[in-house]
Order: sequence, then structure tokens, then C-alpha cells
Amino acid sequence: MRTGDGAGPRVEEFPDGLERRLAPARAVADTVLFEGYVLYPYRASAAKNQLRWQFGVLMPPGYGADRGEHSHQRTECLMEPRAGARLAVELRFLRVRRRAVQQAVRGGYEPVAVLELADRTVLPWDEGAEERVRLLVPVDRLAREGGVTVPFTLPARQEEEPLDEGGSRVGRLRWAREAVSATLTLSTRQTPGPYGALRLSATVHNTTGWSPGGGERREAALAHALVSAHLLLALDGGTFLSATDPPRWARASAAECRNDHTWPVLADEDGTVVLSSPIILEDRPRLAPESPGALYDATEIDEILALRTAALTDREKREARGTDARAGAVVDLADTMPPEVLERLHGAVRALREVTADASAGAREEVPWWDPGADRTVDPDRDHVLIGGHPVGRGSRVLLGPGRRRTDAQDAFLHGRTALVEAVLHDVDGSVHVAVTIEDDPGADLWRSQGRFRYFQPDELTPLTAGGGGEGP
Repeated sequence: MRTGDGAGPRVEEFPDGLERRLAPARAVADTVLFEGYVLYPYRASAAKNQLRWQFGVLMPPGYGADRGEHSHQRTECLMEPRAGARLAVELRFLRVRRRAVQQAVRGGYEPVAVLELADRTVLPWDEGAEERVRLLVPVDRLAREGGVTVPFTLPARQEEEPLDEGGSRVGRLRWAREAVSATLTLSTRQTPGPYGALRLSATVHNTTGWSPGGGERREAALAHALVSAHLLLALDGGTFLSATDPPRWARASAAECRNDHTWPVLADEDGTVVLSSPIILEDRPRLAPESPGALYDATEIDEILALRTAALTDREKREARGTDARAGAVVDLADTMPPEVLERLHGAVRALREVTADASAGAREEVPWWDPGADRTVDPDRDHVLIGGHPVGRGSRVLLGPGRRRTDAQDAFLHGRTALVEAVLHDVDGSVHVAVTIEDDPGADLWRSQGRFRYFQPDELTPLTAGGGGEGP
């Protein structure tokens, strides 16, 4: 196995064709890179922003895996490269950039917990500096040499920015980045079978020689970590196979792939790019077209966050702008968002397919598949379900026995009570749900008038009387 010299991170230029393939995937990968970076209300002083860096954190080995975070991540996936194909690998991560705030005093500076400026409130904060390592390797070299290991080191850095107001020096910001060392190892293995697929392994190890001193906590180790680490892989000839939905002939080999602390998914329509992410995604992930910009909040909901951010007080917005440039951009985005953009965020619906009416039915209007009135084979008021050989439908009396595995605390209190069946419903997955009202509930008529029922599955019910013909209670 050949190794590099480790003098520094390698950032190789990719051919234009590979760059074009990688560009859309990088847009999705950016959301992985900054997932949970800064949470609403985007202020350093907010409690939810005190514990950060939740995804893809590769700690230095001295931190100890028994604390729940690891020093490596391993990606394995199947690929079918063409002869002479090259593999482009891009490791992307954040390095903690620790910011200190100092106030100008006579003869120098002193550290402060907060510094009020004209346009913002500045506090100490850990920023994320983007880093990347890029390799372009002939696939046949990986097989010929038994793999390639490339060590790299990011040296420690210090930066400084003076803060002036009204022609006078009021303070300064100082940033510090600690040294980080790591290795990127690539190898391939032939898979069994007639199609010649290769199993690609890509492992990232944090090798930084750091160990905790007395009383040092996670915050100290984070300065030597690779944060939000993930890989982009691309072939200039050939394709990757899906890890979640491989072709039948490759299922056994795909099942043998070992992925530690990351998950590879196809990132383009042609299967030439893979995104290996610490967050589980589906194949070919896409950004929401309505989203006006990055909000950085984990599992973000753009409309709610935009409205809440716009409603922050002026003081809160000042602190957000002083917390991080990205947080300040979110505040500016919310303050300047046109009504028509906000309207696009409201009620966006995806993954619904239209069903065209049968041509033999004449010129009936097309209806969406989820419209209850579109399927005349089901009728909640008249449908029955067999329970213990007895038909149970609307108007039936049943004894409740909520299942332990799928019930909630409220349903558990209803064990042994009797109820009246209001409807039998079928969902799109073929499951049956029985809607009931409790017989001695004084509010039953109110719930019935509002169409609010309790739902049980057939095996949680015991028939007391059979339903008949859809008669109401």
C-alpha cells in the first residue's frame, strides 16, 4: 500500500466533466456540512447553541470512543468502473475556529464575555472553517498497489481582526485553529459474480496526537476534530450501485459492505456520484426548490424559521449578527424576504402522484389518488372487518384491549372499556383501522359531530355485537 508524504492537504484539480457532475452534489453536501451549525434563535447565548457539532464528528483518538464519538468513518460501496476510469474523492469537513473577544484598554486588550458594537453584539464563539482534501486516482492503481493512503496535516493558525468605531479602536477579535492530522485510505476488492463489480473502501482516520488533560471536556477535543466529515466520490467512466436498492445480482455483495458512522447514497441521476454522509439520506437527495437560503437549523422548516427569525427583537438580531456571519445572513434573509417567496414556503406538497380516470369512464375529471371519494371500493360508513369470525362495522359494540407495543399512555387507560364503532378505514398500505367512541364518554356526541375518534387495529378489539348495514348509532 503506497502512502503519501503527509506534508499538507492535497487539493487536486478535477477535470471539467467531473466538476460538472460534482457541482449539484456539493449543494446537497453543503447542507450536510452545516446541519445544526447554529440553531434558532441564532444567538451564541441561547442554551441550544451551547452544545454543538452533532454530526460526523471525528475526534482525536485520545478522546476515547467510549464517550460515544469516534476517530474514524468508513465508507464501502459497489462500483462498475470502465477501463481506464479515474476516481475523484473529495473529503469535506469543518475545523473549529475558536473566537475570543477582547476590549481595548489603556496599554492593550483584555478578554471580555460580550462587546457591544454599533451594529452588533459580539460574544466568544466557535466558528466552522471549511476544509477539503481532493484526490484523483486511477481505479486500476488502487487494485495494482493494494490501495492508497494519503496522510495530511492542517497546521495551527491564528488570525486577528481589529474593531474600530468612530475612528477609535474599541477591541479586536482573535481566532485560533489547532493542528489536525488525518489519513484518507482508498482500496478496492473484486466482488464474486460474472459482472465484475468492485467494492470500494474509503476510510478517514483522525490521527491527531492529542489527549485530554485534567478536567478537559469535549470542547477541548473539538478543536482537534474533523467536524461534519463526509465524502464525495465520482467516476469519470462507469457507475456506482445503490446501497439501498442494488440490482438483484449485486444484493449479496451490497449487504457485505461495511459502513461505519456514515452512509453512501447515489447523488446524481446517472449513478456517477456518491455522497457518503453521516446523516442518513435517500438516493438522489435534492434541495427543496422553494427554500430561499440556508437556515442551518437541524431538520429546518423554512416557513416557521423565517417567520420566527423576522419576529426577533432588535437586540436579539444584534446578537445573532455578532454570533456568526452565517447567522447574520439568516436574519437579513428573514428581514428582506418578499411576501411571494414566503408564500411559496407555505403548504408545499411533494411525492403525490396524479391518477388519470379510466378512459372507459368517459370524460370524468381527474382526481388525486388520495381523495377518499375517488375510490368507490371503500366506504368507511359501510365497510366491515372480520374479527374472530364476526363482521364488525359502524354501529358495532366492541371491547377494547389496546396492544402494548403500539399504544400510547392514554389508550392504556381504556383497557377493558366498551366502545361504539364509528367507521372502518383502510390506509394506502393495506392496514385496517377501526374508529370508535367510548360508550360512557359524556363528550362522545361532541367528538362524533367533529369527526374526532380513537383508532384501534382489529386485533385490539373483541366484538360484543356485529355491525349491521351501516346504521348510525
